[in-house]
Amino acid sequence: MDRFSEYRVMWVLVLFDLPTETKKERKAYADFRKNLQRDGFTMFQFSIYVRHCGSSENAAVHIKRVKSFLPEHGSVGI
Repeated sequence: MDRFSEYRVMWVLVLFDLPTETKKERKAYADFRKNLQRDGFTMFQFSIYVRHCGSSENAAVHIKRVKSFLPEHGSVGI
């Protein structure tokens, strides 16, 4: 099993529930989704985005990037 260690791949999932009652909240929601898409995430369901990563190091880079553009309000799980 050790011979396959360099082929570890991962999927990064981002699940979110963001408020959209005010104009400011809707803009934050739209900006968050656009940033996910710019970073290579694909919509799996309306509030679930996924991204394939070739290694755990690559996944860590994208997780850090998602954390950098988290909206002020709402709930986001990575």
